[in-house]
Amino acid sequence: MSSFELGGHTFTSRLILGTGGAANLHVLERAVRASGTELVTLALRRVDAAATMQGGLLDLLERCGVRLLPNTAGCYTATEAVKVAHLAREAFETDWVKLEVIGDERTLLPDGVELLTAAERLVADGFTVLPYTSDDPVLARRLADVGCAAVMPAGAPIGSGLGISNEHHIRLITQSVDVPVILDAGIGTASDAARAMELGCAGVLLASAVTRAADPERMATAMRHAVEAGWLAAGAGRIARRSHALASTPDEGRPQL
Repeated sequence: MSSFELGGHTFTSRLILGTGGAANLHVLERAVRASGTELVTLALRRVDAAATMQGGLLDLLERCGVRLLPNTAGCYTATEAVKVAHLAREAFETDWVKLEVIGDERTLLPDGVELLTAAERLVADGFTVLPYTSDDPVLARRLADVGCAAVMPAGAPIGSGLGISNEHHIRLITQSVDVPVILDAGIGTASDAARAMELGCAGVLLASAVTRAADPERMATAMRHAVEAGWLAAGAGRIARRSHALASTPDEGRPQL
Protein backbone atom coordinates (compact mmCIF):
# COMPACT_ATOMS: atom_id res chain seq x y z
CA MET A 1 0.00 0.00 0.00
CA SER A 2 1.31 3.47 -0.86
CA SER A 3 2.18 5.99 1.83
CA PHE A 4 -0.56 8.17 3.26
CA GLU A 5 -0.02 11.89 3.94
CA LEU A 6 -2.01 13.31 6.83
CA GLY A 7 -1.32 16.55 8.65
CA GLY A 8 2.23 16.72 7.32
CA HIS A 9 3.09 13.18 8.46
CA THR A 10 3.45 10.05 6.40
CA PHE A 11 1.69 6.84 7.39
CA THR A 12 1.87 3.44 5.73
CA SER A 13 -1.43 2.26 7.22
CA ARG A 14 -4.74 3.83 6.16
CA LEU A 15 -6.59 2.37 9.12
CA ILE A 16 -7.10 4.46 12.28
CA LEU A 17 -8.29 2.64 15.36
CA GLY A 18 -10.38 3.88 18.28
CA THR A 19 -9.83 2.55 21.78
CA GLY A 20 -13.39 2.69 23.12
CA GLY A 21 -15.24 -0.51 23.91
CA ALA A 22 -12.30 -2.84 24.45
CA ALA A 23 -12.83 -5.44 27.18
CA ASN A 24 -9.37 -4.82 28.63
CA LEU A 25 -5.91 -3.54 27.68
CA HIS A 26 -4.63 -7.00 26.75
CA VAL A 27 -7.39 -7.46 24.19
CA LEU A 28 -6.85 -3.91 22.91
CA GLU A 29 -3.10 -4.41 22.45
CA ARG A 30 -3.62 -7.57 20.43
CA ALA A 31 -6.14 -5.75 18.24
CA VAL A 32 -3.88 -2.71 17.74
CA ARG A 33 -0.99 -4.92 16.67
CA ALA A 34 -3.19 -7.03 14.36
CA SER A 35 -4.68 -3.94 12.71
CA GLY A 36 -1.31 -2.58 11.63
CA THR A 37 -2.52 0.92 12.50
CA GLU A 38 -0.09 3.74 13.21
CA LEU A 39 -2.65 6.18 14.64
CA VAL A 40 -5.00 5.50 17.58
CA THR A 41 -7.64 7.86 18.94
CA LEU A 42 -8.47 8.35 22.61
CA ALA A 43 -11.31 10.30 24.29
CA LEU A 44 -9.81 12.65 26.90
CA ARG A 45 -13.12 13.14 28.75
CA ARG A 46 -13.60 9.43 29.26
CA VAL A 47 -10.27 8.55 30.83
CA ASP A 48 -8.35 9.40 33.94
CA ALA A 49 -5.60 11.35 32.19
CA ALA A 50 -3.19 11.13 35.13
CA ALA A 51 -3.58 7.37 35.46
CA THR A 52 -3.37 6.95 31.72
CA MET A 53 -0.09 8.80 31.55
CA GLN A 54 1.41 6.81 34.43
CA GLY A 55 0.85 3.49 32.74
CA GLY A 56 -1.80 1.45 31.09
CA LEU A 57 -3.06 2.78 27.82
CA LEU A 58 -0.24 5.21 27.02
CA ASP A 59 2.35 2.55 27.76
CA LEU A 60 0.42 0.18 25.52
CA LEU A 61 0.41 2.68 22.65
CA GLU A 62 4.12 3.35 23.10
CA ARG A 63 4.89 -0.39 23.02
CA CYS A 64 2.89 -0.70 19.82
CA GLY A 65 4.68 2.26 18.25
CA VAL A 66 1.50 4.13 17.35
CA ARG A 67 0.77 7.85 17.41
CA LEU A 68 -1.91 9.18 19.78
CA LEU A 69 -4.84 11.19 18.42
CA PRO A 70 -6.86 12.71 21.32
CA ASN A 71 -10.52 13.35 20.58
CA THR A 72 -13.21 15.58 22.05
CA ALA A 73 -15.90 12.91 22.36
CA GLY A 74 -18.70 13.90 24.73
CA CYS A 75 -18.62 17.62 23.84
CA TYR A 76 -21.86 19.31 22.78
CA THR A 77 -20.69 22.89 22.13
CA ALA A 78 -17.79 24.55 20.37
CA THR A 79 -16.68 26.11 23.67
CA GLU A 80 -16.52 22.70 25.35
CA ALA A 81 -14.65 21.09 22.47
CA VAL A 82 -12.05 23.87 22.25
CA LYS A 83 -11.44 23.65 25.99
CA VAL A 84 -11.02 19.87 25.88
CA ALA A 85 -8.67 20.12 22.89
CA HIS A 86 -6.44 22.52 24.82
CA LEU A 87 -6.46 20.21 27.86
CA ALA A 88 -5.50 17.30 25.61
CA ARG A 89 -2.63 19.33 24.18
CA GLU A 90 -1.34 19.95 27.69
CA ALA A 91 -1.84 16.36 28.84
CA PHE A 92 -0.51 14.52 25.80
CA GLU A 93 1.83 17.11 24.25
CA THR A 94 0.28 16.96 20.81
CA ASP A 95 -1.39 19.55 18.58
CA TRP A 96 -3.42 16.88 16.83
CA VAL A 97 -7.10 16.56 17.71
CA LYS A 98 -9.99 14.57 16.39
CA LEU A 99 -12.74 17.14 16.76
CA GLU A 100 -16.17 15.89 17.82
CA VAL A 101 -19.06 18.22 18.67
CA ILE A 102 -22.16 16.09 19.12
CA GLY A 103 -25.58 17.54 18.28
CA ASP A 104 -27.89 14.74 19.29
CA GLU A 105 -27.66 12.16 22.08
CA ARG A 106 -29.70 9.53 20.26
CA THR A 107 -27.76 9.45 17.01
CA LEU A 108 -24.47 11.02 18.17
CA LEU A 109 -24.35 12.84 14.85
CA PRO A 110 -22.36 16.10 14.81
CA ASP A 111 -23.72 19.63 15.24
CA GLY A 112 -22.52 21.26 12.04
CA VAL A 113 -22.70 24.86 13.27
CA GLU A 114 -20.80 24.21 16.50
CA LEU A 115 -18.34 21.92 14.71
CA LEU A 116 -17.38 24.57 12.17
CA THR A 117 -17.01 27.20 14.89
CA ALA A 118 -14.74 24.94 16.94
CA ALA A 119 -12.68 23.98 13.88
CA GLU A 120 -12.03 27.64 13.02
CA ARG A 121 -10.87 28.40 16.58
CA LEU A 122 -8.61 25.36 16.85
CA VAL A 123 -6.98 25.88 13.45
CA ALA A 124 -6.29 29.48 14.49
CA ASP A 125 -4.74 28.14 17.72
CA GLY A 126 -2.31 25.99 15.73
CA PHE A 127 -4.01 22.60 16.04
CA THR A 128 -4.02 19.92 13.36
CA VAL A 129 -7.77 19.39 13.24
CA LEU A 130 -9.44 16.18 12.05
CA PRO A 131 -13.21 16.80 12.36
CA TYR A 132 -15.84 14.09 12.68
CA THR A 133 -18.61 15.41 10.46
CA SER A 134 -21.83 14.33 8.76
CA ASP A 135 -22.03 13.13 5.15
CA ASP A 136 -23.02 16.67 4.03
CA PRO A 137 -20.66 17.61 1.16
CA VAL A 138 -21.18 21.36 1.75
CA LEU A 139 -20.19 21.16 5.41
CA ALA A 140 -17.19 18.99 4.52
CA ARG A 141 -16.02 21.62 2.04
CA ARG A 142 -16.45 24.39 4.63
CA LEU A 143 -14.33 22.43 7.12
CA ALA A 144 -11.62 21.93 4.54
CA ASP A 145 -11.75 25.61 3.61
CA VAL A 146 -11.08 26.75 7.20
CA GLY A 147 -7.90 24.67 7.29
CA CYS A 148 -8.78 21.24 8.68
CA ALA A 149 -6.17 18.61 7.82
CA ALA A 150 -8.83 16.08 6.82
CA VAL A 151 -12.58 15.61 6.92
CA MET A 152 -14.08 12.55 8.56
CA PRO A 153 -17.69 11.92 7.50
CA ALA A 154 -19.83 9.38 9.30
CA GLY A 155 -20.91 6.38 7.29
CA ALA A 156 -23.71 5.85 9.82
CA PRO A 157 -24.27 6.69 13.52
CA ILE A 158 -21.40 5.85 15.87
CA GLY A 159 -21.43 2.22 17.01
CA SER A 160 -24.42 1.33 14.81
CA GLY A 161 -22.56 -1.07 12.53
CA LEU A 162 -24.91 -0.06 9.70
CA GLY A 163 -22.15 0.48 7.17
CA ILE A 164 -22.40 3.41 4.74
CA SER A 165 -25.91 4.88 4.62
CA ASN A 166 -25.33 7.32 1.75
CA GLU A 167 -22.59 6.18 -0.60
CA HIS A 168 -23.39 8.95 -3.07
CA HIS A 169 -22.67 11.69 -0.52
CA ILE A 170 -19.42 10.04 0.58
CA ARG A 171 -18.27 9.93 -3.04
CA LEU A 172 -19.30 13.59 -3.53
CA ILE A 173 -17.20 14.57 -0.51
CA THR A 174 -14.14 12.76 -1.87
CA GLN A 175 -14.61 14.68 -5.13
CA SER A 176 -15.15 18.11 -3.56
CA VAL A 177 -12.31 18.55 -1.05
CA ASP A 178 -8.54 18.61 -1.46
CA VAL A 179 -7.77 17.12 1.96
CA PRO A 180 -7.90 13.41 2.87
CA VAL A 181 -11.38 12.00 3.49
CA ILE A 182 -11.48 9.39 6.25
CA LEU A 183 -14.69 7.48 6.81
CA ASP A 184 -15.47 7.64 10.52
CA ALA A 185 -18.25 5.70 12.27
CA GLY A 186 -20.81 3.16 11.18
CA ILE A 187 -18.44 0.43 10.02
CA GLY A 188 -19.83 -2.98 10.95
CA THR A 189 -17.63 -5.45 9.14
CA ALA A 190 -14.72 -5.70 6.75
CA SER A 191 -16.73 -5.24 3.56
CA ASP A 192 -17.89 -1.81 4.82
CA ALA A 193 -14.28 -0.71 5.19
CA ALA A 194 -13.38 -1.99 1.73
CA ARG A 195 -16.38 -0.16 0.27
CA ALA A 196 -15.33 3.13 1.88
CA MET A 197 -11.96 2.86 0.17
CA GLU A 198 -13.60 1.97 -3.15
CA LEU A 199 -15.65 5.18 -2.87
CA GLY A 200 -12.43 7.19 -2.81
CA CYS A 201 -11.75 7.61 0.90
CA ALA A 202 -8.10 7.94 1.88
CA GLY A 203 -8.60 5.97 5.09
CA VAL A 204 -11.02 4.49 7.60
CA LEU A 205 -11.43 5.14 11.33
CA LEU A 206 -13.28 2.54 13.37
CA ALA A 207 -13.53 1.30 16.94
CA SER A 208 -16.63 -0.69 17.90
CA ALA A 209 -16.45 -2.96 14.86
CA VAL A 210 -13.19 -4.29 16.27
CA THR A 211 -13.33 -3.75 20.03
CA ARG A 212 -16.86 -5.18 20.37
CA ALA A 213 -16.39 -8.05 17.90
CA ALA A 214 -16.50 -11.59 19.29
CA ASP A 215 -12.82 -11.90 18.33
CA PRO A 216 -11.31 -8.38 18.22
CA GLU A 217 -7.87 -9.52 17.08
CA ARG A 218 -9.29 -11.49 14.17
CA MET A 219 -11.61 -8.63 13.16
CA ALA A 220 -8.71 -6.17 13.34
CA THR A 221 -6.80 -8.39 10.94
CA ALA A 222 -9.82 -8.48 8.64
CA MET A 223 -10.13 -4.68 8.71
CA ARG A 224 -6.44 -4.28 7.89
CA HIS A 225 -6.78 -6.44 4.80
CA ALA A 226 -10.13 -4.89 3.84
CA VAL A 227 -8.72 -1.37 3.80
CA GLU A 228 -5.77 -2.54 1.71
CA ALA A 229 -8.07 -4.47 -0.67
CA GLY A 230 -10.45 -1.52 -1.09
CA TRP A 231 -7.59 0.87 -1.78
CA LEU A 232 -6.11 -1.49 -4.39
CA ALA A 233 -9.50 -2.02 -6.04
CA ALA A 234 -10.17 1.74 -6.19
CA GLY A 235 -6.89 2.23 -8.01
CA ALA A 236 -7.36 -0.77 -10.31
CA GLY A 237 -10.72 0.38 -11.71
CA ARG A 238 -13.74 -1.92 -11.63
CA ILE A 239 -15.41 -3.18 -14.81
CA ALA A 240 -18.58 -1.49 -16.04
CA ARG A 241 -21.90 -2.85 -14.80
CA ARG A 242 -24.01 -4.49 -17.54
CA SER A 243 -27.65 -5.54 -17.74
CA HIS A 244 -26.77 -8.69 -19.66
CA ALA A 245 -23.98 -11.24 -19.77
CA LEU A 246 -20.74 -10.66 -21.63
CA ALA A 247 -18.85 -13.85 -22.43
CA SER A 248 -15.31 -13.87 -21.13
CA THR A 249 -14.20 -16.08 -24.03
CA PRO A 250 -14.24 -14.41 -27.49
CA ASP A 251 -15.93 -16.04 -30.50
CA GLU A 252 -12.86 -15.68 -32.71
CA GLY A 253 -11.32 -19.07 -33.55
CA ARG A 254 -14.40 -20.96 -32.42
CA PRO A 255 -14.63 -24.28 -34.41
CA GLN A 256 -17.61 -24.83 -36.75
CA LEU A 257 -19.28 -27.97 -35.39
